[in-house]
Amino acid sequence: MARKRHTVARHARLRSPHPFAQFLTIVAVMVAVVLVSAGGVAAFASYDLVESFAAEAVELEDQAPVPPDIGAIEGGVNLLVTGIDECEEEFAYLFGARCKGPDASGKLNDVNLLVHISDAPRRITVISFPRDLIVPIPSCTRPDGSRTGSGTEPINAAYTYGGLSCVVKTVSQLSGLNIHFAAMVTFGGVIKITDAIGGVDVCLQDPIRDRNTGLDLDAGTHTVSGITALQFLRTRYGVGDGSDLGRVSNQQQYMSRLARKLVSEEVLSNPATLYKLASVSLSNVTPSTTLKNPMTLAQIALAVKDVPFEDIVLVQYPTLGSPSDPNKVVPNQSAATALWAALETNLRLELTGKVGANGAVVEVTPEAPAVTPDPTAPVEEVVALPSSITGSTVAQETCSARNR
Repeated sequence: MARKRHTVARHARLRSPHPFAQFLTIVAVMVAVVLVSAGGVAAFASYDLVESFAAEAVELEDQAPVPPDIGAIEGGVNLLVTGIDECEEEFAYLFGARCKGPDASGKLNDVNLLVHISDAPRRITVISFPRDLIVPIPSCTRPDGSRTGSGTEPINAAYTYGGLSCVVKTVSQLSGLNIHFAAMVTFGGVIKITDAIGGVDVCLQDPIRDRNTGLDLDAGTHTVSGITALQFLRTRYGVGDGSDLGRVSNQQQYMSRLARKLVSEEVLSNPATLYKLASVSLSNVTPSTTLKNPMTLAQIALAVKDVPFEDIVLVQYPTLGSPSDPNKVVPNQSAATALWAALETNLRLELTGKVGANGAVVEVTPEAPAVTPDPTAPVEEVVALPSSITGSTVAQETCSARNR
C-alpha cells in the first residue's frame, strides 16, 4: 500500500476521552506498555484481588468519576503509568546511595509513560518522559489535603510533592491532554510482574557491564527476570553515552519485547500464567479511582487486543540540553507540538528519527522480503514525526549497545 505523507506543525489538544473507558493489563518498563490479552480478563474475576486493587486507588485531582459501560471503550484514551524508585526493603541494596541517608524515604517518579489509545482505527502510542526533564510543576494537593506551591523542577519530583495525582497533573499541563486514568508501580512491582510471565527476552549487541547497577551480561539474547530485570531497566552508564536519554531508549527495547511476550502463546495459552500475571499486577499496581473497576479494565482489553505491532509506537518526548545544567534537559517545544498534533490526526505515525537516543540501541529487524507494489492499492496516509523524535514500533527489533 502506497503512503501519503503529512507533516504537522500546529499545537492541538486531543478530544477528551469518552467517559466510558479504562485500562487493562499493565506492565511495563519500569512500568510499562499496556498490551492486552482477552483471556487475561477472566482472571480479574477473583473478588479478593479486585477488592485489594480498588482499596489503594488514588483520587485524581479535578477528575470526575468514570462510570463503566459494556463493550469496547469508545473514543480515545490517555493513561499515565509511572514507576517509582521507592526504597523497598527487599531491593534497597540495588539503589546504592539513593537508599541511604536522609533521602532514603523519598519517592521519585523516575519513569513516566503517557499511553495514548486512539479511536478508530485503534493505535497505541507510548511517550516516555526522561526523569531529568525540567518542567513546570503545578500546585498540587498532597495526600493530607494541604497544597503545594508551583515551580520549575525535574519531572521526577512531581510524585514527591503530590503523589500520583500530581504526576498526572504535571504531564497533562505539559502535553495539553486530558489524562483520565493513571497507575503507579514500584521497581519491585516490575520485578514481580516480569517474573509472573517467566521473564522477558532482551537483546544486547555488545557485552554490558555496569558496576552502578551490577548488570553483567554478554552479547546476545537473554531472558531477564528478578534482579537482573531491574538491573537492565535501571542501567544508565552501561548503554549509549551513559545519559538518562539513552536509558529511556534501553527501557523502550524492554517494553517492546514485553509486549511481544504478553501476546505470545506461551502466555495466552497458559491459564495458570494468566492468573498469576493478573494477581501479581493487581497486587503491585496502585490505580487511580477512575481505573479501579474491573469492567473498565476489560473495556481497554477489548479495545486494544487486535492493534497490530506496527501501530504500537514507542517514542521519547523530544528534548534539548538545559542551558543552565549540563545534566538536565528541557522540552523541545517545536518537536513536541508536532508530536501532539500528529496524535490528533490519528494517522499512522512515520518515524524519521533514530530508533534510540544517544546510541543506546540499534535496530536489528530482519529484512522483509521484497514485495511488488500494487498500483491499484489505495494510498495510506501517514504523518511524519520530526527527526529529533527517537523511537520505534513494536514491529521493529532493537538491541542494546554498550557505553563506548
